[in-house]
Amino acid sequence: MVTLGFIFEDRRDAGRKLGIELEGYRGRGVVVLAIPNGGVPVGMEIASALDAEFGVMICRKIPIPLAPEGGLGAVSEDGTVYLNEAAVKHVGISQEQIDYEASKVREEIKKRSMLYQQVDRMPLRMSDRTVVLVDDGLASGITMTAAVGAVRARHAGKIMVAVPVASASAVKRLEKVADKIVTCATVNTPRFYVADYYRHWFDISDDEVVHYLEHWRSRQRPEFGVTS
Repeated sequence: MVTLGFIFEDRRDAGRKLGIELEGYRGRGVVVLAIPNGGVPVGMEIASALDAEFGVMICRKIPIPLAPEGGLGAVSEDGTVYLNEAAVKHVGISQEQIDYEASKVREEIKKRSMLYQQVDRMPLRMSDRTVVLVDDGLASGITMTAAVGAVRARHAGKIMVAVPVASASAVKRLEKVADKIVTCATVNTPRFYVADYYRHWFDISDDEVVHYLEHWRSRQRPEFGVTS
C-alpha cells in the first residue's frame, strides 16, 4: 500500500504496467472486460499483453442529484442496482428519488449498449472461465461491485478485478465479492481521486470508445462481445 502519488503517463501506459502484473495469466484463455469509458484503453493493453479475448461490461454510477461527481450506487449491465449505503444515508435521499435516478442510468446503459453493439457483436463465453474486470481506477468501488455481480450472474469460473490504482476502502469493498484484486498501487489517503495518479487525464467520449473497439477488432479479433 502506498500513500504518495503514483503517476501513470496515461491510461494506455497504466494498462501496460498492469499487464506486467498479470503476466502469469498470458495464454490461459482469460476474458478481459473493460468498464467504459475510461477502462477501455486500459483493458485493451491488458488483453494484448495476455493474448486474451476482449469486450466491455457497461456499468454506470448513479449520480447524486446536484452533486453528480458523487455516487449513490451503480447499475450493472443487467439492470441490477447496487447502493452505496453510506452515501445514501449521508445524502438523505428517498427510495423514490433513488429509483428515478437509477431509471435514468438504465436508459443510458441501454443506449450505450446499442451503440457499442455496432462493433461489439459476437458474444464471448464467460461460463467457467477466468474473467478480468478492468477500469482506470477505483475510488469507492461501487461501480466495479456492480460489474462483478453481473459477471457472477453469467457463471464465470473466477472473477479478477484489475485496476492501475485504487483506494484502500475500494479494495476492501471488492475483496468481499471478487476472487482476486490486482493493482499497481493501493492508496490510503483521506481524499482519493483517480485523476491524481495520471499525468495526462481526460474524459473519453462514447465515440472514442467505439473507435477503440473498432481498432481492437481490426487488429486482434474478427468479432467480440459479452454473453453468459
